Amino acid sequence: MNASRETTDRFKLYLNLLRKWSPKINLVSKASLADAGKRHFSDSLQLVELCPVPPAHWVDLGSGAGFPGAVVAIALARTHTRVTLVESDQRKAAFLRTVSRETNVPFDVVANRIESLDPLEADVLSARALAPVDVLLEFTNRHMKKNGTAFFPKGETWANEVAHAEKQWRFSLEVHKSKTNANAAILQIGDLSRV
Repeated sequence: MNASRETTDRFKLYLNLLRKWSPKINLVSKASLADAGKRHFSDSLQLVELCPVPPAHWVDLGSGAGFPGAVVAIALARTHTRVTLVESDQRKAAFLRTVSRETNVPFDVVANRIESLDPLEADVLSARALAPVDVLLEFTNRHMKKNGTAFFPKGETWANEVAHAEKQWRFSLEVHKSKTNANAAILQIGDLSRV
């Protein structure tokens, strides 16, 4: 993704905040912090690249340190996309609000449990390292619009997770090879309904 200088500066600021806060509240592992540019930022930007038109509302569930949600918000800052990050851990939510304020990129941070929220009506929904696919689809069914799209970055066991989820759900699936991890994939899911 070709980023403007302003966007690049925002990512640098975000990375500095991540390095400052992570040792205190365990945002990301020490090992992944050393390669955060690829492991977290580039990995998250893949989702934006898979979304040809900026959506009206992007919801990221279990945002943690903001991957992919805060990265999406920064990448789409010049569009009219509203971005909502859901993170129940109050300390991580405070970090995410700091990222929003310091980078001057507005996004909503909801510090609550996913299952207790009113439906969020997402056009695009994402979740990274949150839960198995069958659990993610339960959340998706609640928080994504009927014609929406979900993006789930997954590791090498993604096919097993999909097979398990297909026992409970019907859905369209497009599998995109990860550009940052040869064994990983990004699952693009739509047309969701219960079996």
